[in-house]
Amino acid sequence: MSTIPEMNAETLNAKISAGENITVVDVREDEEVEEGMIPGAVHMKLGDLPYRYEELNKADHHVLVCRSGRRSMKASEFLKENGFTSVTNFEGGMLSWSGDLSYK
Repeated sequence: MSTIPEMNAETLNAKISAGENITVVDVREDEEVEEGMIPGAVHMKLGDLPYRYEELNKADHHVLVCRSGRRSMKASEFLKENGFTSVTNFEGGMLSWSGDLSYK
């Protein structure tokens, strides 16, 4: 069982709307991201994460998102194993997101 906390869409949307300092990291593939991302999210495919994670600030609170929540949980665990202390998985992934979208 993972020790990574999870956040639902309602909570994430409220935190973003309130201007909280959160870095949303979208680990989906390029073609998935073309369908829309959470505004302000950083796109870093799961397969690229081991090569790019150092681009992220370890001091930030990171919320990881994918389509359904499974890949983002793997990504969350990876970041935690690599010294990130404030990591949250986005429960339900983009399937549960009903907020605004941005497009690459």
